[in-house]
Formats: sequence, C-alpha cells, structure tokens
Amino acid sequence: MQKMNLKKGRVIVFTFCIAIGIMSCSNKKEEQIDNMIFKKGEKITNNNFTGEVWLNNLAQADSINQNAVGSVTFEPGARTKWHSHPAGQIILALDGVGYYQEKGSPKIMVNKGDVIKCPANIAHWHGASVDAKFVQVAITGREKGETVWLEQVSDVEYSK
Repeated sequence: MQKMNLKKGRVIVFTFCIAIGIMSCSNKKEEQIDNMIFKKGEKITNNNFTGEVWLNNLAQADSINQNAVGSVTFEPGARTKWHSHPAGQIILALDGVGYYQEKGSPKIMVNKGDVIKCPANIAHWHGASVDAKFVQVAITGREKGETVWLEQVSDVEYSK
C-alpha cells in the first residue's frame, strides 16, 4: 500500500511539473506578443525575399509625405534580395539580430537600437541573422521612385 501511494505521489509531482512547464512556455509566448511594438502584419509572398518575412505597412507615401514606413519581421535566415532605393532608406532596429551589407563592403551586424542610413541608389541587402529573428522599421523615400530589386543574395554571400 505504501509503495502504491509513493508511486501515485511521483505521478502527481511529475504531472504537476509538466503542467508548470507548459504554462511557463505559454506565458513566454504571450509575453513576446505583448512586447511587440507593432503587429507582425502580413506574410510577404513575393520573390524579393528569401525565407519567412512579414510586413506591417504603417504609413503609405502620398502627396503630403513621400515616405513609406513599414515594420518588417524577418525569421532567422530570412533576407531581402539585393536592392536600392532612389531616395535612400533608414532602418531602425527594434528587436533581434540582423545583418546589413552594401555591395562591395563587408556585412555588418545590426542589433536592437541601431540605426542604418542606406544611401540613395546604393545596392544593399538586409535581414535576420542565422539564428535570431530581426524586427526593423524601414523608412523609405519614394519621391524619386520605387525600390529597384536586383538579384538574390546567395547563401555564400549571406554566410560570409
């Protein structure tokens, strides 16, 4: 009888520990969602990106203000194609770890709180690091035209 009660006790303790673990994971997911400044937006399905990327258009360019503003979430390993902006772009890093590279220059690591000024008409790419997501706000001038999309960033280029 005593062995049976001990066995039941262990099962109850084990079940309790599993329940606490599940609740802890659930709370972390809720905490991550609550800590996001902007909603994730819509998944991007065009071929200008590699991997899983979401865009939340925060402000469209119009006749009053020629800047488009969007919050972009890159899953680990996700990135843009090489591209340029006729009027330049500013990237504000909100969360995670990302990369930014201009053609002919070394890739740099971008961390939460960093600001990147992409010069006009300079080919570049940006995205998440290999093992962390990256969330950015992109402020893109549209007064001189739309983004010019170029070739894919190869796995070799990304990994350098």
